[in-house]
Amino acid sequence: MNERREELLKVIVENYIKTVKPVGSRSLCETFNCSSATIRNEMGVLEDLGYIEKNHISSGRIPSEKGYKYYVDHLMKPKELTGEDVLKLQTIFTNHDLKLSDAISKCMEIISDITNYTSVVLGTSSSENALQQVNIIPLTNEKIVAVVVTDKGIVENKQFTLPPKTNIQELVKTSEIINKMLVGTPIDEVSNRLEFEIKPIISRQINQYEAVYNIFHDAFNDFVKNTTNVHVSGKSKMLNQPEYNNTEDIRRLVNKFEDENLIRKLVEDKENNRVNVYIGEENDFDNDVTIVKSKYNINGEEGTIAIVGPKRMEYDKVVGLLDYITKNLETRE
Repeated sequence: MNERREELLKVIVENYIKTVKPVGSRSLCETFNCSSATIRNEMGVLEDLGYIEKNHISSGRIPSEKGYKYYVDHLMKPKELTGEDVLKLQTIFTNHDLKLSDAISKCMEIISDITNYTSVVLGTSSSENALQQVNIIPLTNEKIVAVVVTDKGIVENKQFTLPPKTNIQELVKTSEIINKMLVGTPIDEVSNRLEFEIKPIISRQINQYEAVYNIFHDAFNDFVKNTTNVHVSGKSKMLNQPEYNNTEDIRRLVNKFEDENLIRKLVEDKENNRVNVYIGEENDFDNDVTIVKSKYNINGEEGTIAIVGPKRMEYDKVVGLLDYITKNLETRE
């Protein structure tokens, strides 16, 4: 790969990303100020090297997976965000009323709108959070809010309508027992200890212990679900890309986006780099997509954000966006 071939590959990749049309030699003559024959010869070398491939319906060439990978690793420069995109995201970064998880999810919704790709967030696992406190806040005689706080600073709340004749003081008393006995317990183990340690105690001290137990059980279960839940935005956006005009392809991808275990595996990332790109066969999700991932660590809360798009992805734009979001989230006060 000499300098001219690298520049040729760069132009082919970026033209195909923009137009979705195979690139012919004639269209590149003016760009490189040389003859069509010269361009054809250089394209032939790129094809022999495996960086581009012939499209079956024309004489033009399109990038191969290897070509996209070379482009990302050696030729691409992350694109700077437009002023409009920066403004959209800064409204999230500066909104300190938003919880971190909500801020991240809203950022990724904006990214999905900007790129027309699918975005995914996998936040901190509940197993990494230990119970710090649970509180009961009365709203009316019939309604309360259960607030669960972890040692990582995550706060979740759930509103309950109480069964008839439920004594709110009994709920408060139960919360005090839980705080005394279960503080420091990993959140995903609390329900089990609630069943075998707390329930026998409150059955002797609380009149409506079953109803009271169910409220705390539901509150903790909701917390576990929310802190491990994968948030997906714009599932259908990627399917609007011209690559996916085949009914079977659309059905396959839709089914994969509905499989939470597969989505969770999609987002998990063992790499330590800020942004990692997995093209086609490099990802475990689908050979016809590219996944760009970035980890974050904010005050001990870790997670991964990802963009799923076609292999003909605007890599410079997506990498620039994810890098910008990660940096700004980590400096969010």
